[in-house]
Amino acid sequence: MSKISFKSVVIAAVALAVPVVASANDEVRKLSQNPNYWANISGNYDNHRYSELKQINNKNAGKLQTAWTFSTGVLRGHEGGPLVLPSSATGLPGDTLYIHAAFPNNTFAIDLDTLGIIWHFEPQQDFDVTVPVMCCDTVNRGLGYSMGQIYLQQADTTLVALDAKTGKPNWTAMNGGDIPASLGGPYGPTSGMTNTSAPHPMKDKVMTGCSGAEFGVRCWMAAYNAKDGSLAWRAFSMGPDADMIFDKNTTSLGKKVGKDTGLKSWKGDQWKQGGGSAWGYWPADFDENLMYYGSGNPSTWNPVVRPGDNKWSMTIFARDIDTGVARWVYQMTPHDEWDYDGINEMILADFKVKGKMTKALVHFDRNGFGYTMDRVNGALLVAEKFDPAVNWATSIDMKTGLPNRVAAYSTHGNGEDVVSKDICPAALGTKDQQPAAYSPATGLFYVPTNHVCMTYEPVSYAAGGNKYVSGQAYVNANLTMYPAGAVCPDCPNNNAAKDNMGNMIAWDASKGKIVWSIVEQYSVWSGVLATAGGVVFYGNLEGWAKAVDAKSGKLLWKFKTPSGIIGSFNAWAHNGKQYVGVLSGIGGWAGAVAAIPGLAAAPDGAALGAVGGYRGLLQHSRAGGTLMVFALP
Repeated sequence: MSKISFKSVVIAAVALAVPVVASANDEVRKLSQNPNYWANISGNYDNHRYSELKQINNKNAGKLQTAWTFSTGVLRGHEGGPLVLPSSATGLPGDTLYIHAAFPNNTFAIDLDTLGIIWHFEPQQDFDVTVPVMCCDTVNRGLGYSMGQIYLQQADTTLVALDAKTGKPNWTAMNGGDIPASLGGPYGPTSGMTNTSAPHPMKDKVMTGCSGAEFGVRCWMAAYNAKDGSLAWRAFSMGPDADMIFDKNTTSLGKKVGKDTGLKSWKGDQWKQGGGSAWGYWPADFDENLMYYGSGNPSTWNPVVRPGDNKWSMTIFARDIDTGVARWVYQMTPHDEWDYDGINEMILADFKVKGKMTKALVHFDRNGFGYTMDRVNGALLVAEKFDPAVNWATSIDMKTGLPNRVAAYSTHGNGEDVVSKDICPAALGTKDQQPAAYSPATGLFYVPTNHVCMTYEPVSYAAGGNKYVSGQAYVNANLTMYPAGAVCPDCPNNNAAKDNMGNMIAWDASKGKIVWSIVEQYSVWSGVLATAGGVVFYGNLEGWAKAVDAKSGKLLWKFKTPSGIIGSFNAWAHNGKQYVGVLSGIGGWAGAVAAIPGLAAAPDGAALGAVGGYRGLLQHSRAGGTLMVFALP
């Protein structure tokens, strides 16, 4: 079977990889350097979402057409994307594509020669127990691979390792159900804890996170041993140092954080229901032996009742892959007042910042600021708005790392049962889960964004707010959402009617500047793909798959898929032909109104304000669940 050959740069990259200790995951690192496959949920361990393939390029992308499709059989929000693996990894005769679905997380192995189903796995999960506590929508962000195993993180917290050849489970682990009562467990759907993240194999471990901050769950990052599913380590987002795996050398912006900051920054025992979910896309730097991720919002959404910085919610963590010890942390939004989760992906790249070559980490936060940091020591290098509508803070203090907040938009300062108006961005952020891409060819980051503002009312207990009860919603806020042009009419990223709610942008992370911007009517909620062919792929909530020129943003091609796109684009080659694939299936927070039964008739404040803001999507899309695959004729 013919293949698109390796480039010399890929061979050089393999030669430069220094395996200090050989591990089972070396195989995945090598596969990730072969552009014919997509062996990692983000393409590689740097989270680049970049393909070296260039059969499809900015000269011929306009000729793209549908090659084949596959229905997952589930009609809900479909995030993430497929894995594509060779026979040497799976033990199967030829190349195989693995794809997942939204709840109940059915998983399929597809023969790329015949397009037939080799095997399928149907998890047995209790809908009535699990789905009611999933926020927001019943999405799953994808699969992981290492050691001949496909890893699936089920919504009900079960982590399962499937034999890549047969689809039979090799082992299962209860991620949360294995936590003892002394640490607040066991956790599971009955206590409000679920899972939506893709498992991330790193070395001989499988990383998985936790969802449940809207139910007062104290969340964590966990590492399971890939060989048998036993727990290697678990690090909570807040609590005593031992729970968070902080040691005396853990730093923030170059200074040691001190003892038990995850306790002292909370009132009383509130940290025990502290939130801080972890469910994004996580990169690794194997030279530093570090993995990186972000934590989500503190519980509850009413900031008045939880004074303090609420560490370490809203935080970037750099942890040792083997032990979980935190080398450095950086809290982007201390004492969150707006639900600006810090879970968005980190992208690792080496480039010059202020004239100095830097091992950088780039992060586009929900709070509307794009951060460039030194990934080795956590130094803050750049922090700028990636949507000019952002108004809750004027800037980031580069010495302290703290946001310079605007008092008028402080939901805490304005008080309980008071509606704070025209806060930008809205709670779903200037960017949510939808992963950005980085092109080493252009040096630019391609970022799907939201252009949305909100009203926000913290609800007091006296006015009907819920006190914490395990398994019950613990939000206590009312929101509405609307286009940012209503607040920032002169913003350059508005459309003529000033009613667009999204933009697709190219970003220079060394300077913190937007290079180009494409207006979209609704939020751009898809994952992005950049390629060596000079093409950037993304999709919109109306269901259009698009290809644009990487340097200029010029539209090259578009195709209307069956449903809105919240999945992530990726690329592979088979029998000498390049393919680009994406899941079409509207949902997630922004697309909930068109995906979840009953929301179309709900009031504007439903789905924490998203229904009113995105009701217009009902004119464009309905629920779906189809893998779309495109190629040249």
